[in-house]
Amino acid sequence: MAMSIGQQDGDEDVPMSDINTTPLVDVMLVLLIIFLITIPVVIQTVPIQLPKVRNEITETKPENVALTIRGGPGGSCEVYWNLTPYTNEQLLDRAVKALEDQIKKVGGVENINEENMPEVHIRGDVNTPYKCIGGAVFTMQRAGFARVGFISQPPPSGAAK
Repeated sequence: MAMSIGQQDGDEDVPMSDINTTPLVDVMLVLLIIFLITIPVVIQTVPIQLPKVRNEITETKPENVALTIRGGPGGSCEVYWNLTPYTNEQLLDRAVKALEDQIKKVGGVENINEENMPEVHIRGDVNTPYKCIGGAVFTMQRAGFARVGFISQPPPSGAAK
């Protein structure tokens, strides 16, 4: 780096204290260009096609289980099978019995398939704690129900997404 000598108010030569920033800017611009070129090469992605999300109309079958879940006083959970309230243990017993009845109805486990396997449809209040809904899903899966779905209210037809 060169140092220039300038004259001030007299005949004495005084060194200038200004720094030449041009080389620094040149180096920074070169580094920026290098990073802009190499970043797309470094970022690797697996080519996939993401699913198109759309609402599916729920087909209500008589063997399906309709659960309604909401938060109770003091952080408790209220679970209703149709309109009857159940505790967690009662829910497990009722779910096992309902699944056994369906298996007997179709003539045994070997006759259970995708069409006649009952589903669980959960309607959860928007203010329900996660532990209530998660506990109900776990209980129904423990009982043997393979398909658990959530029922929601679609947005109004004119609402912005």
